[in-house]
Amino acid sequence: MGDSRSPEAGLVAAADSLPRRSHASLRWAILRRSLLPRPSSAASGHPSDMSTKKVSRKKGGGFNLIPCHPLVDTHLVQDPEVSRRVKILAGPRDVCLHYKLPLENAPGLVMIQRMEESLDLYDFMISSQYDIDTTGLVCCWPSEDVLAWFCVNHRDMFGSKRVIELGSGYGLAGLAIAACSDACEVVISDGNPDVVNYVQRNITVNAEAFGGTQVKSMTLHWNQDKDINALGTFDIVLASDCTFFKDFHESLAHAVKCLLKCSEASQAIFLGPKRGNSLEKFLEKIKEIGLNYELVENYDTRVWNIHQKLLADDTAWPNYDRDHFYPLLLRITFPQT
Repeated sequence: MGDSRSPEAGLVAAADSLPRRSHASLRWAILRRSLLPRPSSAASGHPSDMSTKKVSRKKGGGFNLIPCHPLVDTHLVQDPEVSRRVKILAGPRDVCLHYKLPLENAPGLVMIQRMEESLDLYDFMISSQYDIDTTGLVCCWPSEDVLAWFCVNHRDMFGSKRVIELGSGYGLAGLAIAACSDACEVVISDGNPDVVNYVQRNITVNAEAFGGTQVKSMTLHWNQDKDINALGTFDIVLASDCTFFKDFHESLAHAVKCLLKCSEASQAIFLGPKRGNSLEKFLEKIKEIGLNYELVENYDTRVWNIHQKLLADDTAWPNYDRDHFYPLLLRITFPQT
């Protein structure tokens, strides 16, 4: 007889059939938690939770440079129009967060994001169909927080520039640039259409915060044909934590070269950890296609100080290590003529 169990039940059985303490079993458990609702009474300190944290590199802490808090009640939003938009655009699996940009009189950003551990089979179907990952739906990753902080503190570099963020996730960095700089245009892109849907909703919610800067969302898959109107038109390309998957290195490097204006002043700024030899392999692709790069370890005093404290105190961010979590700054440019 055929197996009449649901796909979710099959995943549960697969997890239970593996050795209790194997990494494979723990990774199945992570997938299981994403697909199945967890009892509200489940304690966060359950042994299974502690075990999966050992093999999962999902955000377990953060640099917390852009303060944020959940909006349990949209009435807490001072702008009634923003509150109205959030009520219309936020879905039952979404949470709303208020991000406070670290500038005096800077507008706050209200962002709609997916609840943690709420991925379902549809999300994995989309991932398979478009040959993409689902990391953009998981959370705002530490490197994105640092990229947003860096961009806010170097906002003058974006004046009158056309900017595109690649693999944006929910788009915190791109939205922060649009809200605090005089950029001409900010395009926030991702290869996952579900993620881009969130980006567009967040653009709509925060529309009044952008002043004269045009802000757009874009579905951009690095290894597919690019929009002809976007080629060679951007002064600055941004990305955070996008070099982990080696299969995408070549297409990502070519995307950067195709999108940047062919000018000595154009540049791409990436922030991301080494993650073994992944970053090193990406740099090899950058050299192969004729671009220059500069890799900087200590590029911001506050980020560096937090990094040093985290290395010294393993209770502040469990499992923190420089290889997997500390974002290096990578600047990519065209060769000087």
